Amino acid sequence: MNKALVTIVGQPNVGKSTFFNRIIERREAIVDDFSGVTRDRKYAAAEWCGVEFNLVDTGGYFPGADDKIGKAILKQVDASIKEADVVIYMVDGRKGLTPMDEDIAAILKKWGKPIVLCVNKLDSAELDVNSNEFYRLGLGEPFPIASSNGRNIGDFLDVIIEHIPDHKRQKHESDNFQENRMRLAIVGKPNAGKSSLINALLGEEKHIVTDIAGTTRDSVDTLFKYHGEEIILVDTAGLRRRSKVVDRLEYYSTVRTQDAIRRCDVAVVMIDATEGLVDQDIRIILDVVKFNKGVIIAVNKWDLIEKDTKTAQEFERAIKELLNSLRYIPAIFISALTKQRIYKVIDMAKELFVERQRKISTSDLNRFLEEITAKYPPPSNDKKEIKIKYITQVKSPPPVFALYANHPTSIKANYRQYIENQLRERFPFTGVPLTFVFKKK
Repeated sequence: MNKALVTIVGQPNVGKSTFFNRIIERREAIVDDFSGVTRDRKYAAAEWCGVEFNLVDTGGYFPGADDKIGKAILKQVDASIKEADVVIYMVDGRKGLTPMDEDIAAILKKWGKPIVLCVNKLDSAELDVNSNEFYRLGLGEPFPIASSNGRNIGDFLDVIIEHIPDHKRQKHESDNFQENRMRLAIVGKPNAGKSSLINALLGEEKHIVTDIAGTTRDSVDTLFKYHGEEIILVDTAGLRRRSKVVDRLEYYSTVRTQDAIRRCDVAVVMIDATEGLVDQDIRIILDVVKFNKGVIIAVNKWDLIEKDTKTAQEFERAIKELLNSLRYIPAIFISALTKQRIYKVIDMAKELFVERQRKISTSDLNRFLEEITAKYPPPSNDKKEIKIKYITQVKSPPPVFALYANHPTSIKANYRQYIENQLRERFPFTGVPLTFVFKKK
């Protein structure tokens, strides 16, 4: 049994994202006084009085929008209404009834969905009289609330769950998400094709795509079923150099993208084939490595490159040379537009997800250590003979190895790199950053 979908719609800046955050009890959606912050649909699990449902935040509904992003938001909101079991129509109680409110109400009625009218920003009982004029919308009793301080939210949720169909109001064990699902974040510079890749994988335009850089502002989770396995795809805002981040919305977006990297298992770093691997791409890759996440480089827009038989090899060689010590990161050449090799990205990510959880036995590690130190002993430092006696894996995921030596601080960086290189030859850990901790014996 699927959970009910409850979608929030309304004009820009009526408080939809503030309400969304309060119900799911975390600051998931970006909230700002600037209108039009939310663009893509944002889903989150919610529960009230034992009834579980999925809550959907949407961009500001603006029928008749004629700009690219406005049209795309409109399409997203319509798709969200179409799949909803209950629609929350939110209006601004401070601003009062507007012609646009009436236009939206007329459109919502045509969908034939259960609609609950919610008058937001009424912070006290004295202001509830402001809700009366919204009876004119013909959507039943307007319910006064204040998302910012939580006023009347509980009573309003009681009304919401009354409208959820009976067959979707019961808890069901199969509704619980698999705990071992992979979280796959798609990250990269603005306009590298992140949302296009996710839409291509899903087979629908669930994320807004335009040729305007910075269209995606928030990190958006989407459940993706691949050969019966559930994967969480995380679309993120494009990461620009910090010196280029000029407004607070973009700052929020950058923070959310960094958080998405922290919470993911594997990150696909999208780069634009027409630009090649640039400094900002490398910074993003280093961010993923810093958080010890699995990482894949996806060279997008490969369909736009004039190719001969060696083009991909030369491109990959150039990437390896630029990344130097990060040569263990795999690269794949794709086109989100033509869907070329997009499912191979998922197959690679699944392999990295498993590899990141890999645990090497202590006996195998110590046989390895004995072989590599016999072949090339640690160089002495300050006339001290350095001996590494023991190695064990202390964590997974991510993989962390502890090595015990008589003078751990005297082991030089190049020898530490030698140990990692040799370990990767024996146990590849493709695309997975490794951590080595050197301790006193």
